[in-house]
Amino acid sequence: KKYSNLFWTKIQFLLVLFCIFILSIDNCMRIDRYLWSVRYFKSRSLAAKACRDGKVKVRDKRVKASKEVFPGDVIHLRKNQIDFTLEILDLPSSRVGAKIVQLYVRDLTPDSAFEHKRYGHLISQGLREKGKGRPTKKERRDWEDYWEEE
Repeated sequence: KKYSNLFWTKIQFLLVLFCIFILSIDNCMRIDRYLWSVRYFKSRSLAAKACRDGKVKVRDKRVKASKEVFPGDVIHLRKNQIDFTLEILDLPSSRVGAKIVQLYVRDLTPDSAFEHKRYGHLISQGLREKGKGRPTKKERRDWEDYWEEE
């Protein structure tokens, strides 16, 4: 009788662990699939490539595409020369429409991150007249020096 109680105690313990494991699986998702689901990438392979290239970080660590993410995690993503900061609110079951993305992710990216892209486009238009061809090496260096000063 002493051994049978010990046996059932171990079985109960393993059953509890199994239930916790099953519940945690439902509440996590691969990061490449998540970024594709909330429309930050057009395909999952592009999201996986961004992870491989080190452009995706969770908790300030580069992650592989297979990294499991949970609600509450903060993702840092570099895409199109913009550093996005995203907070996971919920995990979608599949790719969601553009109108309901805000139910699953909160964009914490500061507005200053988008100014660089906006002003870079305006400056590049103003440096050269249309139809004048490529910039010279001197013009390119001057333009790079201008951006380094800011």
